[in-house]
Amino acid sequence: MSAPQATRTTALHAGAWWLWALGLATAASRTTDPLLLGLLVGVAGYVVAARRTDAPWARSYGAFVKLGLVVIAIRLLFAFFLGSPIPGTHTLVTLPEVPLPDWAKGVRIGGRVTAEGMVFALYDGLKLATLLICVGAANALANPARLLKSLPGALYEAGVAVVVAMTFAPNLVADVQRLRAARRLRGRPDRGFKALLQVGLPVLEGALERSVALAAAMDARGYGRSAQVPPAVRHTTSVLTLGGLLGVCAGTYGLLGDTGGGYGLPLLLAGLAAALAGLWLGGRRSVRSRYRPERWGARAWLVAGSGIAVAALMIWANDYAPTALHPPAVPLTAPVLPLWPAVSVLVGLLPAFVAPLPSGADRVGSGAASRGASSRGRRRAADVDVLTKEPTP
Repeated sequence: MSAPQATRTTALHAGAWWLWALGLATAASRTTDPLLLGLLVGVAGYVVAARRTDAPWARSYGAFVKLGLVVIAIRLLFAFFLGSPIPGTHTLVTLPEVPLPDWAKGVRIGGRVTAEGMVFALYDGLKLATLLICVGAANALANPARLLKSLPGALYEAGVAVVVAMTFAPNLVADVQRLRAARRLRGRPDRGFKALLQVGLPVLEGALERSVALAAAMDARGYGRSAQVPPAVRHTTSVLTLGGLLGVCAGTYGLLGDTGGGYGLPLLLAGLAAALAGLWLGGRRSVRSRYRPERWGARAWLVAGSGIAVAALMIWANDYAPTALHPPAVPLTAPVLPLWPAVSVLVGLLPAFVAPLPSGADRVGSGAASRGASSRGRRRAADVDVLTKEPTP
């Protein structure tokens, strides 16, 4: 099945990307093998590179990768200076230890740093970094506006707040890039603390303009209106939604834990059923209409199913071969890539072949983007000069 060009009607449902990414994240939570975690990161990065557009939210993947590296560095620093609960015999260095009172037993600052403790911290930090990168892949591939369009009516208002918060940072970065391009056109420095201060006021002005325009658009579309529902329906909705979400949390905890597989799945399914019923009842308060509702087609099923399959296969592998997915730090051994879990991770590459291709306008790349930024920078040049109080050369 060849992938078509993405259009308004053929674009993939945003929820499918999130299910795929959450499936990879679930698989990452079941292992500490650095080779498997690196393979998961490679799968997510390949799919993002193959199906990412040039939209502002699509540029967030690099930020999540950098955040993951920062998490690994912080975890290693904590293990180096604060110690590790993992005993070890290979001493790397011995730091001066700070004496602590008796009530702080089990906590130390400084002391002996072992190779086993650092390896354990590296595995742990890499696991958390992989989870962040999987979430970053969903942010880079799923259009937040289309995801908001697919939310149930009961979650619409909360979804609007989340989408506005998610799109604020990309728009802010785009404003900074545009204004720096305008300064370069005038031969002025665009780096350094002074340039940052001079760009800050135009960026603030653009943020205020977007806020006013967003408020006017929301008011024109009747945002916040709600229909009257009986009190009994409201109480039932609250009980079902709260109880369902608690069941989902408990079931997810059971599935992610090593000993909760027996009760985790039934509790998760019951919680999902109750939460969906509560959301359906809560949607009766919404009076908004849907224009061109999002379609969940065969490609969306394949993309979401690939992520769910990766998670299910990794959970199954953790049940029958837990030692293969959790290489020990004591004693120090080189990690080995288990064959069948690695093959199951490769199932996550399916979206790179079945998801619709980004449109030609999105695939043009940096050439068109830079030309557009330059033209916009020239149009905004006078505004930049006025707001930064600099004379035009």
